[in-house]
Amino acid sequence: MKVAIAKDGDFVSEHFGHCKEYALFVVENSKITSQEILVSPGHEPGKLPALLAEHKVTHVLAGGMGPAAVDLFCATNIEVFLGVQGKIETVIRDFIAGKVEQGESSCSHGPDHEGCTH
Repeated sequence: MKVAIAKDGDFVSEHFGHCKEYALFVVENSKITSQEILVSPGHEPGKLPALLAEHKVTHVLAGGMGPAAVDLFCATNIEVFLGVQGKIETVIRDFIAGKVEQGESSCSHGPDHEGCTH
């Protein structure tokens, strides 16, 4: 499996589409076999799901994202976990151990990001 985590510094980003980088982890037999940082091409509808699908990502972890983005990831068979918080190194270990559960998106705004505080 290949996991993409939206990152702000060493922490999971509150909003997937607005972070500057993604931490990518290849996990085989419950161990991280490789990792890399992917620079975001910018927030543009539909661009990130296609990019991560090209990188063979199977799972996305973030604090939040809009429902249209979730639908686009689902259309590319990428499973989305929202409501994720914490340091990336802890989150990836917890995810591998099956300790990360679906949560509520930390992003709650309208389609034009009105009221978005992150």
